[in-house]
Amino acid sequence: AFVLYVSQIGASLATLAGLFSSFMGAIGASQRIFEIIDRVPLILNEGGIVPDTDSSRICFSSVCFAYPTRLDVPVLDNFDLTIHENTTVALVGTSGGGKTTVMSLLLRLYEPTSGTITLGSHNISHLNPSYLRGTMALVAQEPVLFATSIRENICYGCLARGDKQVPDEGAVTAVAKIANADQFVMNFTEGYDTMVGERGVRLSGGQKQRIAIARALMVNPRVLLLDEATSALDAESEHLVQGAIDKAMIGRTTVIIAHRLSTVMNADKIVVIDNHTVADSGTHEELLSRSQKYQDLVKRQMQSSLTPKKEAAGDSDAPGKSNAMLAECSP
Repeated sequence: AFVLYVSQIGASLATLAGLFSSFMGAIGASQRIFEIIDRVPLILNEGGIVPDTDSSRICFSSVCFAYPTRLDVPVLDNFDLTIHENTTVALVGTSGGGKTTVMSLLLRLYEPTSGTITLGSHNISHLNPSYLRGTMALVAQEPVLFATSIRENICYGCLARGDKQVPDEGAVTAVAKIANADQFVMNFTEGYDTMVGERGVRLSGGQKQRIAIARALMVNPRVLLLDEATSALDAESEHLVQGAIDKAMIGRTTVIIAHRLSTVMNADKIVVIDNHTVADSGTHEELLSRSQKYQDLVKRQMQSSLTPKKEAAGDSDAPGKSNAMLAECSP
C-alpha cells in the first residue's frame, strides 16, 4: 500500500510540475494581452466632426506614407489624386505598389506621414472616425463571413455601424437582388436562414463575394471600395460578381483595385501607380495611347490569361496573340 501511495503522489507531483510550467507561460502571455488591451489607439472613435452635408468627393494632396514598422521604406510619396463624386476610379500597378494602402488611408486605419486627405470639404483627420467609415463599404478579395445565417451576414454591416433597428425582409431581399445573390439563396431549402458555416465554408467563392456585396450595399454607402473583389474567382463566378458590382456602383463614388483588364477598362478614370506615386491617369483608351507602363500592365495581364491555353494546346504563338489583342484594344 505504501508503494502504491508513493507512486500516486509522484504522478500527482509530475502533473503539478507540468501545470506550473503552463501557468508560468500563461502569465507571460497574459501580460502581453493586457498590454494590448491597455494600449490607447492612435485614432480614437470618439470626437471629430459630423458634417451636416454629405459629399463623396475624395482628394489626396501631396500624401506621403510609410508603415510604422518600416519608416525608412516609403509606400506613397507626394501622392496626388482627385476622385469626383459618383465616378468610378480604378487603381492599377504592380503588386506592393501602394494600392491597398490608399484604401487603408482613406478608411483612416493609418494616418499619412504628411499631406492631407479630404472627403468633401473636410480633412478626414478632423472627421469622426465612425462617421467616416460609415460613409464607406469595403468588399475585399477574401470576404469574412460569420458562422450564422445568410440574412444575419447581410445585416451585419448595419449592426456593426450601430443601427438599433434590424433591416426588414424587403430590404435584405432588395440588396441581395442587386448583388445577384437572391436566386442562389432561394435555391437553398432554408433560404435566407441558411447557415453558411465557419467563414462561409458552405458557399462557393462567387456566392461569398455576392453576399459580401449585399452586405456592403445594406449600409447604403456613399463610397464603395473594391479590393481585388473578383481576382480569386473562376470565369463564370467572375461574370456574376462583376454584374453585381456594376449594379452596385450606380450612383456611388467607387474605388477599384484590380489586375484584371475586364474589371478596370470601363472605369471613368484609371490611375497608374508606380514608384510610390501617380504615374499617369486617364481612360483605358487614353492610357493605351500614351502610357507605356499601362501598356505593359495590359500586355502582362493578357499574356498571363493566355498562358494556360498555350500549355494546354501547345500553342507557340501566344505572345503574338497578346500583341494582336493589345492592338485591338488601342484606339
